[in-house]
Amino acid sequence: MSDELRDHWSWRPGWRPGRIFYTWHVTFEDHPEIAGLRAAYAGLLDELPGFTPVPVQWLHLAVQGVGFADRVPKADLLDIVDATRLRVSGFGAVPVTVGPAVLDPESIRLQVDPAEPLRHLRDLTRAAMVDIWGDDAVPELPGLDPHITLAYSNSQSPAAATATRLTAHPAHSAKVSITALRLLALTRSDHLYHWTTSRTLPLEPAP
Repeated sequence: MSDELRDHWSWRPGWRPGRIFYTWHVTFEDHPEIAGLRAAYAGLLDELPGFTPVPVQWLHLAVQGVGFADRVPKADLLDIVDATRLRVSGFGAVPVTVGPAVLDPESIRLQVDPAEPLRHLRDLTRAAMVDIWGDDAVPELPGLDPHITLAYSNSQSPAAATATRLTAHPAHSAKVSITALRLLALTRSDHLYHWTTSRTLPLEPAP
């Protein structure tokens, strides 16, 4: 763990207000267990200075970005969705344990384990993009560290006080089953990621 917290909301390359980004995520509107975890940490999140809590409807697990909407032709996006549907066919639901909360240099997050099935799911989404765009258009990225962010750091400050308070808070976790992958049209504003869902791919077992 770093000694310093970073401002998560500094603008990354390519991002600007109102710009839409297509991305594959897992979302949790159908998982009351995740809402329960959010509620279990709500008091702490609301009290911590320098953090913006994520409202329950915007909790998510990022899997794989596709690209900015103004750079991805609609025909390509539809082809990527179809290729992804074929790639994840028969993948099946993913049972995971979510939590407890840990401190990251830019967030307080719920770890999601085991990671390997979700890393494989990400590999399949990337392979689908390669199917349409070719190897050179899909750069290599660090391995997926699956997590659900509860709050984002919105300033630069020492981490020690936050780490101490989080360690002292009762630990909470829950078991859930991830049953769908969603293509989102995502934007960021006012220290918040929000989206509309473009496509939902159920993660169903092979017949």
